Amino acid sequence: MKVYTTQEIRNLGIVGHGDAGKTSLVAAMLYAGGVGTRLGRVDDGTAPTDFDEEEISRKISLNLASAYVEFQNTKINLIDTPGYASFIANARPALRVCETALFVIDGVSGVGVQTEKAWEYADEFKRARPRFFVVNKLDKERADFGATLNALRETFGRGCVPFTLPIGSEKNFRGVVDVIHMKAYEFEANGKAREIPLPDEGRGYIDETHERLIEMVAEADDTLMEHFFDAGTLTDDEFIGGIKKAILSGVLTPVFAASATSMIGIAPLLEAVAAYAPNPADLGAVKALTSADPGAEEVERDVTDSETPAGYVFRTIVENFGKITILKIFSGAFKSDATLYNIGKSAQERLGPLHLVQGKTVEKVGEAHAGDIIAVLKLKETSTGDTLCDRGAPIYYEPVNFPEPAINFAIEPKSRADEDKLSGAIGRILEEDQQLRYHRNDETKEFELGGASQQHIETVVAKLKNRYHVEVALHQPKVPYRETIKSRVEVQGRHKKQTGGRGQFGDCKCIFEPLERGGGFEFKDKIFGGAIPQQWRPAVEKGIRDAAGRGAIAGYPLVDFKVELIDGSYHTVDSDDLSFQLAGRKAFKAMIEKAHPVLLEPIMHVEVLAPQECSGDIMGDLNSRRGRIQGMDTKGSQQIIKALAPMSEMLTYPSTLNSITAARGSYHMEFSHYDEAPVHIAQKIVQQAVAEGRVRKEEED
Repeated sequence: MKVYTTQEIRNLGIVGHGDAGKTSLVAAMLYAGGVGTRLGRVDDGTAPTDFDEEEISRKISLNLASAYVEFQNTKINLIDTPGYASFIANARPALRVCETALFVIDGVSGVGVQTEKAWEYADEFKRARPRFFVVNKLDKERADFGATLNALRETFGRGCVPFTLPIGSEKNFRGVVDVIHMKAYEFEANGKAREIPLPDEGRGYIDETHERLIEMVAEADDTLMEHFFDAGTLTDDEFIGGIKKAILSGVLTPVFAASATSMIGIAPLLEAVAAYAPNPADLGAVKALTSADPGAEEVERDVTDSETPAGYVFRTIVENFGKITILKIFSGAFKSDATLYNIGKSAQERLGPLHLVQGKTVEKVGEAHAGDIIAVLKLKETSTGDTLCDRGAPIYYEPVNFPEPAINFAIEPKSRADEDKLSGAIGRILEEDQQLRYHRNDETKEFELGGASQQHIETVVAKLKNRYHVEVALHQPKVPYRETIKSRVEVQGRHKKQTGGRGQFGDCKCIFEPLERGGGFEFKDKIFGGAIPQQWRPAVEKGIRDAAGRGAIAGYPLVDFKVELIDGSYHTVDSDDLSFQLAGRKAFKAMIEKAHPVLLEPIMHVEVLAPQECSGDIMGDLNSRRGRIQGMDTKGSQQIIKALAPMSEMLTYPSTLNSITAARGSYHMEFSHYDEAPVHIAQKIVQQAVAEGRVRKEEED
């Protein structure tokens, strides 16, 4: 195939609310551009960018996928992204590398909440400032282009102006009016357009929309604005020539009428993308850093072949034969078998053959130019978020930061065979999905899998089973409770054991007293003289530490207390290190009966971001979870609610927040401190610990 220059490339991130038809639109654009012999469909598993087995079975996109179409001497790279709340964060890498964000809107249900979230993502990456809207599904019952257009303007501003208007509605939707060139088209089933006269019905609105477009183009350029005021309009050359600048400046946001499944309005959309969407160099230099080290200097580099090669990896696909690494070339020209430097991992990588990505298939290409999107196979060190560059001209493009998991589950293999395969299988899935977190909780000894939602975690479980033949069980992770004491007590720990030969003897007197919260553990040797020889006193501390690790009432570590060793006795023959360890344990056991041990629960700092109209319900729910509101703030139309709440009450919070906010809310949670659990809560936990056998009696040996 032809190798396209930077000026001939367009990169589109396809974003929007779930079920708006993004994947269907990508399939239609590919088919209209001559890719394939039939229109790929989501419902029968033939959509070119939904090829993962879980995507096919669930009929939704779970991660981003790349494809491209050649149209009018232009290579249009399309990155299809998920739209459901559990997976929409995967749209962020697409917007990191695309110059244009193309928002797909359901013509029936209108602007979805995840559309607004995707808009916020685009704001994070200024290179995605130019935006297009496609109002899709206009052939469906109750589809309303006018109502959707009004909603777009209310939500995203007056710059939303149609480039195409629908001819007919619902099942009679059959064509579009090209408002720029004032032409009308009807479409055949294969997407081929047939020009027809402009319809008489709605002609006034067509003319009005054309005039509005001219005004918006004039607003983006001072010279054109002067001409507009002088003449009352713009010449055709001024109008057509000014459209791209108006889009680049953000003054104008094109809106297109379409039905992806019926192939209506797709060709005019492709024509507009080729003509008016920016090429990778149009948005100027890209900001980066001189290295991956903290405090590295900020630099800028132009998207041009004349610079040294550098690329940013935004997607990794793991196949049976190895990894497919997909990257955006931010500078320089890439050639097959080149060797580049992974600056974040200080490793050389030989690229091997370059490939173009078409959904799940790849095609070899000898070279690729700045701004293009390519794939390389079987890289050893490189993963998503890495930068590959020339070692002699180092540059580092900061990776996309994904939110911390909203929910965690403990994950347990169902058999020994599953246990042996789990780590490797999870590792491959983690390479593909940057939202996931997997770690071993050293305290609870559980492996925990964190993600955006329960649905997200369930897709991972399904992949483990279907792709890697590993079966696991999920359950809520254990809450890391603690225990402490409330009273100061003096106790004696005496261990004496006599058998036929040498016996065991250790005797200590200790004062136990509570410390302030977070004080940990302190041990002080207050013995004066030789009541206990110096070499055995550390054994008393070790025995107490061991006992404290097992807890006093519910099997959780006892913390925030101080021990003073004040006296004791020993036997010249029978005393040894073990004897004084056991004496320390018995001192701890004697303390439990007098020092009023209590249970401590972890308290989390919670920060919720949600629409202001939901704040009352959110605060009410947090109060019902024993939360304490700490403050409120605003961020645009969003409310930030800060609270402290027990971890045990927040394990099921994600589903509740989604219900309250219609999936428009998000939250962040981190550990704050430990606090004493209410008596009725503590009693339940102690009873559960006894039932599970976690509370063990000290051996009397």
